[in-house]
Amino acid sequence: MIKRQLMETLLERLRQAPVVVLLGSRQVGKTTLARELDFSKPSHYLDLERSSDLAKLSDPELYLSGFANELVILDEVQRVPDLFPVLRSLVDERRRAGEKAGHFLLLGSASPELLQQSSETLAGRISYLELNPFHLMELEDSATAMNRHWERGGYPDSYLAPDDGSSLQWREDFITSYVERYLPQQGISAS
Repeated sequence: MIKRQLMETLLERLRQAPVVVLLGSRQVGKTTLARELDFSKPSHYLDLERSSDLAKLSDPELYLSGFANELVILDEVQRVPDLFPVLRSLVDERRRAGEKAGHFLLLGSASPELLQQSSETLAGRISYLELNPFHLMELEDSATAMNRHWERGGYPDSYLAPDDGSSLQWREDFITSYVERYLPQQGISAS
């Protein structure tokens, strides 16, 4: 595992703010970073692209209120924009109970809708961070690492692929799925 420089900043923000949003493109390592957290309280993870986890939020206030004094990680949070008013209420409740920070870690894309929804309902309760692909400062200091980064890019699966052919295939597949599936889901036409 390559240590991400953002880890210390993420931990610091979780100690300061009730809600931290970790933004970044798909496959940049948000979920991996969140699962590697060594935070001062237990965590509970929900993947909102998984139907079983999404079903748990049929009554989000009831379900999420059961995790006081825990960090709740909500992955792909842009899929549930109606969640933000509930989070505001839960944050305020947890603050009144004396729990000042580290309530929710939200993982998602930097879609305008997500940013607008979260800024309107969680003002004063939220902090934003952006995770980018690997950059050279995160990699070993060698000509090999620099050349690999130049040739394969910084997306973890491409950079860490076992060989150049696998890396190229990953990049081609990523671009195809991004252009054909993800962008249209965001209301963006690639044609």
